[in-house]
Amino acid sequence: MAYDGGMLRAVLTELNHACAGAKVERVCQPAADEIDLILADHGQRNRLVINAGAGTPHMALSHINKENPAVAPMFCMLLRKHLAGAKLIAGEQLGFERAARLRFAGYDEMGYPTEKTLIAEIMGKYSNLILLDGNDKILAVLRPVDFTTSRKRQVLPGMIYEAPPAQDKRDPLAETEAELAALLATLPEGKTLARALSDHYLGIASQTAAEIAYRATGSSETLVGDADENAVCREFSSWFAKVEAGDFTPTLVLREDGSPLDYTYAPSAYRGNAARTETLDSFATLLDRFFGERDRHERIRQRASDLLQLLSHAEARLMRKLAAQREELADCAKADDYRREADLIVANIYRLARGMTEFLATDYAGEEPRDVLVRLDGRLTPSANAQRMYKLYNKAKTAARVLGEQIASAEAELQYLAGVREFLDRAESEADLVEIRDELYRAGYASRMKNYTPPRNVKLRPREFTTASGYRLLCGRNNLQNEQLTFRVAEKEDLWFHAKGVPGSHVILVCGGEEPPAEDYTQAAAIAAYYSAASGSPVAVDYTRVRHVKKPAGAKPGFVIYKTNYTAYVEPLADLKQADKT
Repeated sequence: MAYDGGMLRAVLTELNHACAGAKVERVCQPAADEIDLILADHGQRNRLVINAGAGTPHMALSHINKENPAVAPMFCMLLRKHLAGAKLIAGEQLGFERAARLRFAGYDEMGYPTEKTLIAEIMGKYSNLILLDGNDKILAVLRPVDFTTSRKRQVLPGMIYEAPPAQDKRDPLAETEAELAALLATLPEGKTLARALSDHYLGIASQTAAEIAYRATGSSETLVGDADENAVCREFSSWFAKVEAGDFTPTLVLREDGSPLDYTYAPSAYRGNAARTETLDSFATLLDRFFGERDRHERIRQRASDLLQLLSHAEARLMRKLAAQREELADCAKADDYRREADLIVANIYRLARGMTEFLATDYAGEEPRDVLVRLDGRLTPSANAQRMYKLYNKAKTAARVLGEQIASAEAELQYLAGVREFLDRAESEADLVEIRDELYRAGYASRMKNYTPPRNVKLRPREFTTASGYRLLCGRNNLQNEQLTFRVAEKEDLWFHAKGVPGSHVILVCGGEEPPAEDYTQAAAIAAYYSAASGSPVAVDYTRVRHVKKPAGAKPGFVIYKTNYTAYVEPLADLKQADKT
């Protein structure tokens, strides 16, 4: 469901219960649109996440630790200045809007008591974070809004804060059953009940409206004219009575494969395409389950934007270069024509003279003799014409050889960039991005990486798993790690796995020359299949002893050739049902 007014109230209820009176120990900004407040109280720490991104805005306590940039952004520094050491008084909802007022008590630079307020507006693409002083004057804002952005409401430092403009909707917490019944009587009978509720009441997401309609009528698609007015009023009042009383149940809606589909703050009767629901112990756990993985991917995507741009530009440049080279190579196919014409000129030179522009000759080189019209440059002698055609033949032949090498090199570089992009898509932390940047720097892309300084020491941290028989499995996170694992970490008699014909991780089954059980081979191949660009299932995976794997001279990082290999066809597997030790 969308993060609506009911979900915000549930989160604020949990926040006030767990963190009222807690001190702001640290302020972090792990992503451009997210602020994390570390709240400490009697040795217990809680992380309050406020995400103001347009895609997945939300606020909740969280158990997920996140990496922070080396240099904190300016907004984060301002929050640290004003909130560090302050105590959270309470979190309050602005009416039933998707906006919260977090009040903090602290001291100013002179040691006098002061109160600061952090406004969290969780409103889709209009989401924002705003810091206020004790008189509601704006001290800092995550996304300033001036006259060029909005004529109705400006949000700039120095201005007095104004709440978001009121919508022409009713407050569901203040609505009586009689008022709801009167409203339903005025609505078009052909409109769905769920749409009518979400259109006329504040803070009700479409999924919440569908849930209320389902409980009242047995269907989320019931029309207003077909609904039992008394049942609708009863379910509506019951739902929001629990909201007002703070009676919330963190509920996760799951697909058939167990992946999160939706979340809600009450037991869900309407499941739609869901397979089942699961009740969790807190909204922190609920929203971690739902947002944790997608937030991580979004943070990585933001921090890797420069790398994605570099890869896109490099791939586009190579594609243009390849198109021109292939077109030029097609022209080199005329080399045999040049040689044949030169031979015909020499064979008929006795009857040619300067000034002739063409002549008809009989070509005996084919299966049957045929007449060929040969064109000449009238400014040259017949001998010079023959020499010119031989030069064109030699030039075309040389160009074909050189172009073939250049095309092969460009195709190999494109394949290398595709491999880097695959590793970038699977990056899990800032450390992974540091290693990929270092790899591109070493691979010759330094001139395209502005203001980049290579790190002195890059610690390679491959993924590590344990097979059913207890053997270690090492899996590279990028091409530098692939090379390190294969040629420095692995022993000659260890087993090496790689998805066939596609970019992917080198996987080492550390066995020291022993012969592992067949199940271990399958697990190693399944890991190699998963951490590759292979699509579909099953996936072909080549494997051999490490001693058979070689790196050609001058090849890009991670590129190898091998022999004496076998091929297994396996289903990709992410974790062997073992925790990733990294």
